[in-house]
Amino acid sequence: MKKHSLLFAVLLGLLIEPTFAQQKPATKAPVKKTVATSAANNSVPLDPAVKVGKLPNGFTYYIRKNVEPKNRVTIYLANKAGSILENDNQRGLAHLMEHMAFNGTKNFPKNELVNYLQKTGVRFGADLNAYTSFDETVYQLPIPSDDPEIVKNGLQIMRDWAQDVTLDPVEIDKERGVVLEEKRLGKGAQQRMQDKYLPMLFNNSRYSNRLPIGTEEVLKNATPQTIKDFYKDWYRPNLQALIVVGDIDVNQMEQLIKAKFSDLKNPANPKPRTKYNIELTGKNQFVTVTDKEFPVTVAQILIKHKEQPLLTKSDLKNSVIRSLYNQMMGARFSELSKQANPPFLQAGNNISGFLAGLDAATTVIVAKPGEFEKGLKTTFTEVERVKRFGFTATELERAKASFLTSQESAFKEKNKTASDNFVQEYVQLFLKGTVSPGIEYEYNFYKNALPSITVAEVNALAKQYITETNRDVIIMAPDKEKEKLPSEATVNQWINSVVMDKSITAYVDQVSDQPLLAKKPMAGKITSESKIAEIGVTEFKLSNGVKVILKPTDFKNDEISFYGFSPGGTSLYSDADFQSASNAAAIIGRSGVGEFNSIQLPKYLNGKRVFVTPMISERSEGISASTTPKDLETALQLTYLYFTAPRKDSEIFKGTISQQKGNLANRETDPNSVFSDTVSAVLGNYNVRRTGPSVEKLNQINLDRAFEIYKERFADASDFTFTFVGSFDNEKIKPLIEQYLGALPNTNRKEKAVDLGIRVPAGAITKKVYKGQEPKATVRLMFSGDYTYNQTNNNQLDALAEVLNIKLIERLREDEGGVYGVNAGASYSKFPVNRYSFNISFGCAPENVEKLIASTLDEINKIKTNGATDVDIQKFVAEETRSTETQLKTNQFWLGNIVGSAQNEEDPKEVLTYVESLKKITSESLKGAASTYLNEKNFIKFILLPQK
Repeated sequence: MKKHSLLFAVLLGLLIEPTFAQQKPATKAPVKKTVATSAANNSVPLDPAVKVGKLPNGFTYYIRKNVEPKNRVTIYLANKAGSILENDNQRGLAHLMEHMAFNGTKNFPKNELVNYLQKTGVRFGADLNAYTSFDETVYQLPIPSDDPEIVKNGLQIMRDWAQDVTLDPVEIDKERGVVLEEKRLGKGAQQRMQDKYLPMLFNNSRYSNRLPIGTEEVLKNATPQTIKDFYKDWYRPNLQALIVVGDIDVNQMEQLIKAKFSDLKNPANPKPRTKYNIELTGKNQFVTVTDKEFPVTVAQILIKHKEQPLLTKSDLKNSVIRSLYNQMMGARFSELSKQANPPFLQAGNNISGFLAGLDAATTVIVAKPGEFEKGLKTTFTEVERVKRFGFTATELERAKASFLTSQESAFKEKNKTASDNFVQEYVQLFLKGTVSPGIEYEYNFYKNALPSITVAEVNALAKQYITETNRDVIIMAPDKEKEKLPSEATVNQWINSVVMDKSITAYVDQVSDQPLLAKKPMAGKITSESKIAEIGVTEFKLSNGVKVILKPTDFKNDEISFYGFSPGGTSLYSDADFQSASNAAAIIGRSGVGEFNSIQLPKYLNGKRVFVTPMISERSEGISASTTPKDLETALQLTYLYFTAPRKDSEIFKGTISQQKGNLANRETDPNSVFSDTVSAVLGNYNVRRTGPSVEKLNQINLDRAFEIYKERFADASDFTFTFVGSFDNEKIKPLIEQYLGALPNTNRKEKAVDLGIRVPAGAITKKVYKGQEPKATVRLMFSGDYTYNQTNNNQLDALAEVLNIKLIERLREDEGGVYGVNAGASYSKFPVNRYSFNISFGCAPENVEKLIASTLDEINKIKTNGATDVDIQKFVAEETRSTETQLKTNQFWLGNIVGSAQNEEDPKEVLTYVESLKKITSESLKGAASTYLNEKNFIKFILLPQK
């Protein structure tokens, strides 16, 4: 279901951070008694809040009570069986098997499983899902826990998946097409290049030819019996675990699990579950690969090492050291990227987990056009600088502070942690034995361990991991760069020249000891106050005209989010100024603030959880921020400075433009970018504000004009509305708001966003784009038009989209096997004028485009003629009801609802009647909505096809 692929993650070295540094073995074996004591002292306890058990058949279970979210339980079934266990005639069947679990089980024939769950409010794909990787297959099922029957059936579904999937040959043949379409979606430059470098990267191990997506030949031709053999061999209780976390009774759940899963059977002669690894060869390897659709030149250098699993206290401490190393190295490269002429588009170095028992020190360089040598040498110079001189004491202290702050936040939220977080942790505990002592233990461990970690310990990692053996160099580039790419000898010479360079000097840490604000501004006063008791909101006006909306919550213990906006935005500026206006906030916001430049500011904020971002959109300007109660004053000080003391940094400006130009150099070779730009241009009637990015547009950005526009947008706060949601007390927060928001500048100007007149064109339009060499197509269909914006019509459109989603998945995916996924979605706007758009999108084989469009229109016409079925409406209402129940307990939902209501001049209390308003949706009402909104008079077809 979920598409799991190593492709671009490995390609750009953005491997999940981070696993754990190697634990060096003792140089001298101690006596037996000492070994036992040492092992005991080095062991990490399991969190007592999780109940772990194993049935006589070997089936493992983990159960934890957790009430975030309330009345919900998340259930996972983890299998230590993935594509690595496939025989040659089964390549791709572990993944196909996962798909088949949704196409019929003993107690839920054919698609009854998905049908039943949708009726309970579980969305297929978004909630109900699964993934297959090399070494495991994992199924996820979040369900309501306030209905015992749903919980009972949820466990039955897991029991069926564990050993009672029916594997009907007719359903298998249907699902082959779905998986082949999923495979088709992955085709492109990245996949073609991966096919060339992956055998080397995986040292020609079994992993090289066991990608979960499999082979076309097997997916098309494997017999049902071959799939059944895989299922019978590997879906067995001694390789399975059930993880249950949520608002449940633990003891009762344990009894249900014992009753339901104890009769699972292991095979009479089970195949050994071999643990496969990628063996280190002791050799260096090199490969260059090119493709005409690949947009940039990339070098990825991986130095592989044996992995140390996270099993002991020593491992836990080493993982902290590695995290500190990665954080400081990331900060170094962030500084390099802020030069006026950055030596690369992107670069970095980190130490992280790789695959199959290996860690890797990974260095990545995304080069600027024509500057590959410079980019690689500059990147390696920074790595060598760390290896030679190490990090500074001040860098380490900042990294420690940042690390501890994140742990403190997690600790404060220990009773507000989402069930999904625990589930993921226990999945890793089952699959890899990764320690899971609980946040209280971890926080205390880190708090005690951090002070003892020295600069020398962190610096030692560079020497330990940046070595001369087991080094793989992968260079990827556009075809047109092929003749310019260096040989292995040349790259080695470049690296050696850096290593031998005597002129490399130690890093100088640029910090400022000034306060963020030299003195507090003159505070304003609250001049009026009112309440909206129904939703727990307080509104007040400040003496400078700023409106403030407060909604204190207990959803999180350590979280405050706020958002401020005023009408205007880029709509107030001419087309000639548009590029400067639309880029102003990004450029000025990246330049630092007040007395702190772009390098000093992040260092000052280190150890604080403060994220404040200025922005200018088409119809408004504003501030988006998130912080904690402890750091709220700092966040408000930053907000004040972004209004009153923005910085204009020519170095940042030049660097930003340089990098953006580099990113655009080969944009025209990427089919998806060309298609996206075409869609935007057509829908925007080729208005300059809707067409895609270009070097010409970048050249129109003027720093002085951007700075002037930025200052204009934030010169007057009198029409700003700020909304605060989170963990605060109204009376305690008011003085801070008066102090900083009350001091914002006020000129009492009256502004409104301008209607630019940009509309989706009317009429029936077909736009085909021919780009790309793979036999795949992308289809996007759009209906649009004028609209009457209100809750009733909005609900009808949303319901129509979900009903059509259900029907199109049934028709295009399950019945016809023509797509992997299909999405129908509605959007609507109140300003500048009431408009709606309805989009349907999917990928497919080029030869199936017209057939699948016809099937889509046929499903639409069925609703126009007959209305929607009651069961599909029931599914939509159940999904919306359940998701709304959960969303109403989150800060982000309330922030979005209150801000959206303010921007749309609506009543924020309307959310309280939302679920009740869904009762107005009927078969007849959706019949009318389909006829009104899915009218082919205003119908645009966009189709991306391979080049002829």
